[in-house]
Amino acid sequence: MSKAVKQRVPEFPSVEEEAEFWDTHDTTDYELEWESVKVRFAKNLSQGITIRFSPSTLAQLRQTAHHRGVGPTTLARMWVLERLRREHSSTPADSD
Repeated sequence: MSKAVKQRVPEFPSVEEEAEFWDTHDTTDYELEWESVKVRFAKNLSQGITIRFSPSTLAQLRQTAHHRGVGPTTLARMWVLERLRREHSSTPADSD
């Protein structure tokens, strides 16, 4: 089996045109120079808590999350963060 000659990557006038090109072409067909990159991963910076729900409430959360295309944990976290922002930005006069 002979090794196929790889093509040179064309010059692109814009990032958008390059992105469109790579959407329809395979990188293995082209001469590419890959450079190695050192990657460092941060330790898990978040902490978890446990929240207990009744079976019906959990079912509602799961159903709502499914309809929105997210997981139930993600949806619950979004709602808690939204409420905390609202509480933090409200003034004492707003809470009457």
